[in-house]
Amino acid sequence: MAHDGGSAMQDRWYLSNMADKRKIEEIPAEERWESGSVHTMLAATAARHPDRPALSFQLKGGPKDAAETLSYRELLAEVNRTANLLRHLGVGDTDTIAYVMPNANETVLALLGGMAAGRVCPVNPLLEQGQIAGILRETGAKIVVTLRPFPKTDIAQKVHGAVREVPSVTHVIEVDLKRYLKPPLSWIVSLARPKVEIRHNADVLDFEDGRRRESSTLDFAVNDDPARIAATFHTGGTTGNPKIARHHQGGMIYNGVVPSRGLIDETDVLLCPLPMFHVLAAYPVLMSTLAAGAHVVLPTPAGFRGDGVMDNFWALVERWGVSFMVMVPTAASALMQRKIEHDVSSLKYALCGSAPLPQELFRRFEERTGVKILEGYGMTEATCLVSINPPHGERKIGSVGLPIPYTDVKILDCGPDGDIKRECGVDEVGEICIRSPGVFPGYAEEAKNRHLFAGPDRYLRTGDLGRIDEDGYVWITGRAKDLIIRGGHNIDPAVIEEAMCLHPDVTFAGAIGQPDAHSGEVPAVYVELADDATVDHDGLMAHAREAIAEKAAVPKYIEVMSELPKTASARSSSPISAVPRSRGSTRGRWRRRVSARA
Repeated sequence: MAHDGGSAMQDRWYLSNMADKRKIEEIPAEERWESGSVHTMLAATAARHPDRPALSFQLKGGPKDAAETLSYRELLAEVNRTANLLRHLGVGDTDTIAYVMPNANETVLALLGGMAAGRVCPVNPLLEQGQIAGILRETGAKIVVTLRPFPKTDIAQKVHGAVREVPSVTHVIEVDLKRYLKPPLSWIVSLARPKVEIRHNADVLDFEDGRRRESSTLDFAVNDDPARIAATFHTGGTTGNPKIARHHQGGMIYNGVVPSRGLIDETDVLLCPLPMFHVLAAYPVLMSTLAAGAHVVLPTPAGFRGDGVMDNFWALVERWGVSFMVMVPTAASALMQRKIEHDVSSLKYALCGSAPLPQELFRRFEERTGVKILEGYGMTEATCLVSINPPHGERKIGSVGLPIPYTDVKILDCGPDGDIKRECGVDEVGEICIRSPGVFPGYAEEAKNRHLFAGPDRYLRTGDLGRIDEDGYVWITGRAKDLIIRGGHNIDPAVIEEAMCLHPDVTFAGAIGQPDAHSGEVPAVYVELADDATVDHDGLMAHAREAIAEKAAVPKYIEVMSELPKTASARSSSPISAVPRSRGSTRGRWRRRVSARA
């Protein structure tokens, strides 16, 4: 990122086609911006726009509900206080600060202060206690930032229980959302606050009190090495052994600078009801906001799921003068059920990701709102952004657009060990492989990096199948990884299959994604029962609800089959088979796994 005060705003990019992309790339990336730390980027933006609003959060979802807004000067000061607090608690460059938080201003402070002081690890607060503990152990977390016990949420209970299983944690820092409330609600919270038994050895501190004791200027020099690992994100999160993706500072900057040069500027307002434990919110949304000097608004801790957010969404757009909204297909479908009775003329674009948007929903949304939808493609392993439909060019419905500047996408025919057999031709389907400044250096566990990169140029193998058309647009045709994507939730079919096979009457199980107009896909599972089985459909569904920890992964449909199609190896209890991805679907996707109970 250029840190010279104003040149970042002068270097604007116009991207409408591949010719524009190649023109931008004639100047090497290292000459376009300086790769340093996110903190350095924030400090430069705060120097340019100290009094502009940077971050807003409202605890409740109404258009007139109280909100807290931090200017860039205030945001930088609070990030500095947070980073100083973490350093004084013993955090160094390679120590992990995990946060298990819903959205709030404090969540952003933990993210930005954590990556300045050490290595931040966002954790999905919807996970169960054992899953949270597994991620804390895997990352060697030293500090955990989470909620103080609060009515109607069990986050604090789960985190304190998880910390009991992770001896590396020295401090738990609690955020009290009561500070966003006024009497009499704040009094009610004090009376209704659940009790949590502390049975671990970590010290428990108050986030607000701890920050207030710290200086608003940094007490240490931030490590600006672009290759420094400043964050780790868990992928999936449905098992006790997640993949931990390591993110370097250069990739974070890249995800901020590209949108800030060609899509947003300091006058824009981004409404982000997506969680800050997800790469889409943490990087393309937040980093581009910081790079441009724009304003990001977080409505309620639960975002789209927050009380009143959906019903008041268009009123919130009017309240904040939103120019960019961020959504997933499930949210787009829900918003179409609400009348638009407010002034939404400030809206320019709706950024949509996480799952394919049905074409009919795409057209209906644009017709009713007058807003352009930009569908894109990203992944945790690329520090998110890979491609997007160009804002100034043709938007091909169903594609994920053009690779963003300085990202090279190839469709390759790869061998199982990562050797490149050949590059596929125009419109020929193969594995989508990418190389960019955002591609991560690999997972924390080295064994999980085997065959992850293709060829000597180390193209990241995404596991997605796709093609590139004659205009350079990327089309995803299937998922080699077999993920089921339910409303933005990535679900590993193996989690469902293995859980179903725990039932004594189930001998085989195959999970797939069924097309769904609301969620994109919902999980369905086909089971084969033992000869003497007595379980019925209701019993199988009850078992699924009990055995599957992540609620989004609980199958919507269960069907008993006399025999699941299996290869010879599958009949010998090997988890390899071929089951139709969706019955009656014309998409032609096939799964390659059926789990068997030994």
